[in-house]
Amino acid sequence: MIGIFKQKNPANLLILLFMGIGIKLPMFLNPQQPVIREEDGILFNGLLRQTVSLSTSMPLFFPVITFLLLFVQAVVLTRFINNQRMMTKPSYLPGMAYLLITSLLPEWNIFSAPLLINSILLFILSSLFSIYNQPNARGTIFNIGVALGISSFLLISSLTFIVWILLALAVMRPFRLNEWLICLLGITTPFYFYAIYTVIDGVWEWSEFVPRITLDLPKLKQSVWLAGSVFLIMVPFLTGGYYVQENLRRMLIHVRKGWSLLLLYLLAALLLPFVNTSDNFENWIMAMIPMAAFHGCTYFYSGWKGYPLLLFWLTVAFVLAYQYGGPSWGM
Repeated sequence: MIGIFKQKNPANLLILLFMGIGIKLPMFLNPQQPVIREEDGILFNGLLRQTVSLSTSMPLFFPVITFLLLFVQAVVLTRFINNQRMMTKPSYLPGMAYLLITSLLPEWNIFSAPLLINSILLFILSSLFSIYNQPNARGTIFNIGVALGISSFLLISSLTFIVWILLALAVMRPFRLNEWLICLLGITTPFYFYAIYTVIDGVWEWSEFVPRITLDLPKLKQSVWLAGSVFLIMVPFLTGGYYVQENLRRMLIHVRKGWSLLLLYLLAALLLPFVNTSDNFENWIMAMIPMAAFHGCTYFYSGWKGYPLLLFWLTVAFVLAYQYGGPSWGM
């Protein structure tokens, strides 16, 4: 399987689709419906209220939408890695890794605000990469800010990624105060239009525009299954980080900066669950995009062919055991 996805073959897109369906089959066999959470934004909760009737009449509505989002995100991530030449040869390994690691926890296979935000973060990642050596990037930088502002209406704690974006601007471009201000203006633009809407609608409340942000430790239930999932996420990530570091000298400057963006992205995503904490792992899925990129390097660069094969089949076996024998999938 690793050898198949290591090649850039158009047929691999179809193989990736079938692999995704096979590894995520329980989400279709036992459809889980999303629930409104206090920490979710008004846009996401409004979307759920509008589609609740569809989920009642069509139980597979949200599982299908969730799978399509995960699959499209895997494809977009793969194309980003290939188009920007982040690895020495194009492959489908990052997309395979993304579908695989998002199957390690049941919360990552349910329609949620963080899952939607992953699509926005992929757009932001691609846009940040494009501003390197771009003479006039003010329009792109403004669009980046608007995208993050919109994501805050899906999940208010996603504003944590402001730190990532500002650090990314510092990495990709010389410091220009006007560009940083344009980015912040873009972030506030959705709030501006929402304020206009609330005034026209006659329901103006200042508290609606003050982000409710608290810092705390996540309230998570420990288990052997959780430990196994963390192990299968962290070991390939650390190995992939080692291979990226080993090949860094042979990479072009913009590729090195690209890996720096992914690492900063990962650090921001890992800190996010400590903001407006919850008792599940939904928010952690926002860290899986950069994780999958590093996992792809483990599968691609490993000099010992047995190591990536062992990781892949061990992860598949664990996912199947968790899905059909674990306590959280409802099988």
